[in-house]
Formats: sequence, C-alpha cells, structure tokens
Amino acid sequence: MHLSRGVEYGIEGLLYLARNGKGRITLLREVSRATAIPETFLSKIFQRLVRSGLICSRRGFRGGFHLARPASQITLRDVIEALQGPISSPGPEDGATGNVGFGSRARGALQQVLQEAQIRVRKIFEETTVADLIASSFRPSAESNL
Repeated sequence: MHLSRGVEYGIEGLLYLARNGKGRITLLREVSRATAIPETFLSKIFQRLVRSGLICSRRGFRGGFHLARPASQITLRDVIEALQGPISSPGPEDGATGNVGFGSRARGALQQVLQEAQIRVRKIFEETTVADLIASSFRPSAESNL
C-alpha cells in the first residue's frame, strides 16, 4: 500500500489543528507556514477533509478550520479514505488458484500472505487515531513491526 503525499500532508494538517485545541479556528496560512505545506495544495486537501466531515471550515473574517470531532475519534483510515479512496484488499489474481502447478501454488500462497498483510495494515489504520499520533507514548505494537 502506498500513501500519497496528499494523505501525509492531510495527517500533518490534522495534527496541527488538533494540537491547537478543540474548537480553535485556525487560518489555512498558519497551518501552511507551520507545516511547510504549500498553501494551495493544503487548501485542496482541507476541502476534501471538509467534504468528508473530518474538519469544519468557517468563511470570512475570523474564518479558518477546526476539527469536526475530537482527535480521538478521527482514525487514520478515515483520513486515508477521505483523501485517497477506500482501502481495498488485494483480490485473487486470475488463474492463481485454477492451475495446480508449482508456480500457481506459490502465487496463491503469496496472495494469501499479501491479503493477511493488508488486513493487518487496515486494522492498524482503523485503531490509530490522530490523538494517538499526538500522544508522546504512541509506539507501534511489537506485532506491527515487520
């Protein structure tokens, strides 16, 4: 699985908003300067996060952005799917299980390993929140160290 730069920037922007405190309206320019993310790119990312319900925006004077819900309720999966689309499991390749030859069995075994890895990655994304990333005690579990 590959995470786009947009996802990385989106997570970084959400972390900044979360650190600023609940309900505090933060200007896009402030987030851009603090994170060194180009403002025009960050604007597009934040628009998608607003549409997905992860952040709220306020227009006009004293406008800006804030988290739509507590950081402890925003998972990495929420962010990834808002910015990159659904996380999907790899499907079986055509012919991987139809032939009983060695090559087909090896491909089938590899496909099973890849599917298991995808399930574990998805679980970590579902269980890890923005608040977890902020917490100084966040450490990947020993099971997730591959």
